[in-house]
Amino acid sequence: MTELRTDRLTLRRWQDSDLEPWAAMNADPEVREHLGELLTREQSDASVAQFRAEFDQRGYGWWAVEVQATGEFIGFAGLDEVEDDMPFTGVEIGWRLARSAWGRGYATEAARTVLAHGFDTLELPEILAVTTATNLRSQAVMRRLGMTRDPADDFDDPTAPEGPLRPNVLYRLARGAGV
Repeated sequence: MTELRTDRLTLRRWQDSDLEPWAAMNADPEVREHLGELLTREQSDASVAQFRAEFDQRGYGWWAVEVQATGEFIGFAGLDEVEDDMPFTGVEIGWRLARSAWGRGYATEAARTVLAHGFDTLELPEILAVTTATNLRSQAVMRRLGMTRDPADDFDDPTAPEGPLRPNVLYRLARGAGV
C-alpha cells in the first residue's frame, strides 16, 4: 500500500490504534453534522474493516491521516468509487477530520496529495467531490483545490432522509487542470 506524505501529514494504512479515536470522531455530532447519524463503536470499527478491504482490493481508498510531528491520528482522506445509486459515476475524493484538527489547513493539504496521487499515479481522468449544500467548510476546501461546481450537477442524495442532508453539490477537477 502506498503511503503519502506532505510537509506535516502522513497518509497511511489504518492501524488498530486508530479505532478508538475514529470511533470518537464518529460519535461527535459536529463531525457527523453533514454525514448523518452518529455511529456506534461497532459500526465505526466495521467501517475501518471495509476501508482496509477496499484498499487491498483496489490499491487506493481511505488513508488514515496522522500529524507527523506527534504521530496523532486526526482522521482520513482519500479516494473512493462513487456509489451505484448516485446520479453520476467516477472516483470521489473525501476527507474527515477530528474537530481538534479543524482550521489548520490539514484537509486541503491532505486532499492536494490525494489529488496528485489520483492523477499522477492512478491516471484518473477526473476526480469528483460531493457534500451537502450546507457544508460550506468542505466546499471551501474544494474551491481551494481548484475544483469547480456547475449548479446543474447538484442533486438530491437518494440515500439521505428528507431534510438538510438530502440536497448535495458536486465539484469536479479534470486531470491537467492543476492542483
